[in-house]
Amino acid sequence: MKENNRMEADVLIIGCGIAGASAALAAAKGGRSVVVITKHEQLEESNTFYAQGGIVSLGPDDHPELLMQDILETGDHANNPAAVELLSEEGKQLVDDILIRELDIPFARTSPDQLDYAHEAAHSRRRILHVEDTTGKTLEEKYISRLKTFDNVRFLPDHTAVDLLTIPHHSTEPSAFYKKPRCIGAYVLDNAAQRVITVFAAHTVLATGGCGAVFLYSSNPRGAIGDGYAMAHRAGARIVNMEYIQFHPTSLFHRDADAFLISETVRGEGARLKTKNGRLFMQNYNAKKELAPRDEVTRAIYEEMTNSNSNYVLLDLAGYAKIDIAQRFPNIHRTCLEYGIDITKDPIPVVPAAHYCCGGILVDEWGRSSLENLYAVGEVSCTGIHGANRLASISLLEGLVWGTRAGCHIANRAPDRSVYRTDDIRDWYYPRNEEAIDPALINQDWLFIRNTLWNYAGIIRTRKRLDRAQADLDYLRHRIEKFYKSARMDPKLIGLRHGILVALLITRAALNNPVSRGAHYIKN
Repeated sequence: MKENNRMEADVLIIGCGIAGASAALAAAKGGRSVVVITKHEQLEESNTFYAQGGIVSLGPDDHPELLMQDILETGDHANNPAAVELLSEEGKQLVDDILIRELDIPFARTSPDQLDYAHEAAHSRRRILHVEDTTGKTLEEKYISRLKTFDNVRFLPDHTAVDLLTIPHHSTEPSAFYKKPRCIGAYVLDNAAQRVITVFAAHTVLATGGCGAVFLYSSNPRGAIGDGYAMAHRAGARIVNMEYIQFHPTSLFHRDADAFLISETVRGEGARLKTKNGRLFMQNYNAKKELAPRDEVTRAIYEEMTNSNSNYVLLDLAGYAKIDIAQRFPNIHRTCLEYGIDITKDPIPVVPAAHYCCGGILVDEWGRSSLENLYAVGEVSCTGIHGANRLASISLLEGLVWGTRAGCHIANRAPDRSVYRTDDIRDWYYPRNEEAIDPALINQDWLFIRNTLWNYAGIIRTRKRLDRAQADLDYLRHRIEKFYKSARMDPKLIGLRHGILVALLITRAALNNPVSRGAHYIKN
């Protein structure tokens, strides 16, 4: 219950995509009291909601070792082998038990008794389960509906996480500095009331998604600015592999489309990439052509655009597909029609866009970070599954597996609040003369961040560009931090503070890694 701007629960989960929802479901079934917060007004709003392609399982001619091999090859063998093995061995069972049996996800079928397995780039088998091309939307709606049946789960939409609450940093007790650092909850802004709540939790789970929206062009929703990375970094948790930002090769090129994603499965169903004048080109870059790993397809498109001085290339599904296009891709078909493109007849103009962060908060096999009692699941975490580059449609499976494992681990541990007293923890400090937020300045700072990352730390990087990006972003961060300390609490300012730190984490990681591998490509 919320009393005097304080709240307490066994588990605080920040974010409600498949990873956060899976953790909440497992913890709730284990009898823990769960508070789930999201900065969005709608609970379903998340990166998961926009996932089109599907979720990896194992097809009839498949085996965990084959999946492992595909993941490792795509990740350029920079993966954590133990995590890859765990995912490959446990994933299918969780898909069957939770998604199919418990949540009754209506995956596409070729017959009443046979699931339809789609094919995507760098997979050696057809193994992607899907609900047409709205898999993520269906998963989110089913998860939220199931979680609402639990009396021990409370949702707080329209609440923005400000910072993690930690000992000893937020304690007024001098002896706390001799205790092991640990997370005990978070400061959370009630957006409507414009007041910061102190939320205490025995276990805190970051499930805040990725950071694609810190780039100028992104397939992610605008809220994907890396909140979790920033909060974990400030709290002292280990962050790794932030240079490995995967760019999706094909987002819709249209001035009003805001980088609408054209799913990997479109190429899996036979679509070919062409220049504006109709020339096929992927055969010049990789023997797998359009089904090469995403980083290679992205760089090929980038090179062709540069060589031809073009703003886009064409993805031709109509000329090569052997399927009913409108039936297989109803959402993509409907959305493209809104922009005057009939994908059953015409090629689709596409450009690359920032899509997925392969790094993040370093966690173990249970989702535990290096900071005691802080867990991270989904894209905000780094399990080591992806290495230097993510295999298509693995992200939803990783969220399901690690979210469930984290929730089960928490459910099996008795909440221990003996290490601190809530009376010793500071409530939020408000400046005496709070400055108002100017939206124009916030928007300008975001334009600067996004342009800087896109141009200097994007698809192809150089040390000179990265040096420039670090210097410019570091200067802006000091200005933002100075204003933040005197300003009225506002979700836009909180997001900007998170975003500038994430931009620097990406840039610094890229500067510190001189080796081109996977999604990190640097010209010397």
